[in-house]
Amino acid sequence: MIPLDFYNHIISLLGSDLVLSSPAELSVYESDGLTGYHQIPGLVVFPLETSQVSQVVKACSDFGIPFVARGAGTGLSGGALPSPDGVLIVLSKMRKILEIDPINQRMVVEPGVTNIEISKAVSKYNLYYAPDPSSQIVCTIGGNVAENSGGAHCLKYGFTTHHVLGLEVVFPDGSIEQIGSSTLDFPGYDLRGAIIGSEGTLGIVTKIVVKLTRIPESVATLVADFESPEQAGEAVTGIIGAGIIPAAVEMLDSLAIQACEAATHSGFSLDAGAVLIVEVDGPDAETKFTFEQVKNICKQALATNIKVAETSAQRAAIWAGRKSAFAAVGRISPSYYVQDGVIPRTALGSVLAKIAKMSLESGIRVANVFHAGDGNLHPLVLYNPSIEFEAQKAEKLASDIVALCVEAGGSITGEHGVGVDKACSMPKMFSEQDIEIMLSFKSAFDPQGICNPDKIFPTPRLCGESPGPYKAHPLEKAGIAERF
Repeated sequence: MIPLDFYNHIISLLGSDLVLSSPAELSVYESDGLTGYHQIPGLVVFPLETSQVSQVVKACSDFGIPFVARGAGTGLSGGALPSPDGVLIVLSKMRKILEIDPINQRMVVEPGVTNIEISKAVSKYNLYYAPDPSSQIVCTIGGNVAENSGGAHCLKYGFTTHHVLGLEVVFPDGSIEQIGSSTLDFPGYDLRGAIIGSEGTLGIVTKIVVKLTRIPESVATLVADFESPEQAGEAVTGIIGAGIIPAAVEMLDSLAIQACEAATHSGFSLDAGAVLIVEVDGPDAETKFTFEQVKNICKQALATNIKVAETSAQRAAIWAGRKSAFAAVGRISPSYYVQDGVIPRTALGSVLAKIAKMSLESGIRVANVFHAGDGNLHPLVLYNPSIEFEAQKAEKLASDIVALCVEAGGSITGEHGVGVDKACSMPKMFSEQDIEIMLSFKSAFDPQGICNPDKIFPTPRLCGESPGPYKAHPLEKAGIAERF
């Protein structure tokens, strides 16, 4: 419960219009995109500028109150899950574009600016912001920095960390520091790299210097049909093995195709076992040459059909289908887990075959839609919460898929983050000593442990025999789980 003197102090800093405290208002912010974990915050505040963020964080430090930063709430790992006796600092009102420098291809924005707004603001200069998570229409750049988000085009253009040069950060004691700069190389320790992807556990980012990219001269996109995901995976291996770096290589299996087609009518073949979306961009001559290579490799990998986008409208329809995949799966299943493991590209075929076998043995369907080019899998583990024990089976299968990714030489997460959801999977990838070093690093920034607590790292409370306090319905008590 929030102490009354702390509440009054926050009101004196921000005014009542920027503070929510009633149960009905607070319940709106009880979870992020991973709705299976939810917790009512003690207080919600909406700072308008960096100085107000600093004042609120300083007050939290003085009173020993935990705080969590939140953007648009589209995260899929429970990274913005509130603390029950803490403050949720919502940055959605800090959405100014502070500076555009088209000559040096730089831009300075506040954390509440959406991903797509950056590209729209500089399109007249023939520039754009390359990272493009599927939620880019609504997700904010502050959240992208916290999770080191990627997207369909991260294969060629990289993740958020490759496109952010400088940060303004409010640290857990309320101090404001500049990390990095607008230059490509900055001397000293790479604290910019430490902040990006830290999931809001080291401080709150209040300004971001982003690097802009020139819009390519030419773009070519195709959809290749295959009889199975394994065959499509072999095509991906062939493309990368030939030294080709497409702008994007995405894969959907039959379940994902059915869902996406029902939702967007993008023209995917309903009888295909899997489809690859391959996009090549760059100078016109290079694009044409590389695109022909890609088509030939797909044919050699036994593609049953290849459809080329002839117009920008057709290309947009293809991407609308792909980027709607997570939401579209709701048409074929009432609930699902979203996983986010990473594997080496060369293991795509074998790992997808193992996932199919695991799905068959468990009786739980899995829809695969993912960034095939960099091996970032997004298996959607489908289940019906009204069927007794099916949620538990789905949860176990999802966890087993994460373990499979690590066994294949990969990672437990590629871009969604660890948050609360994968904290208990950290020991599958890191040793006890590794985790202790990470905790020591966090403690250097946050000695009180008040900055987005109970995230990333396994604890007895979260990972003991009983589910953690944030589970909506503890499995051993409810018999069924309502996670989504």
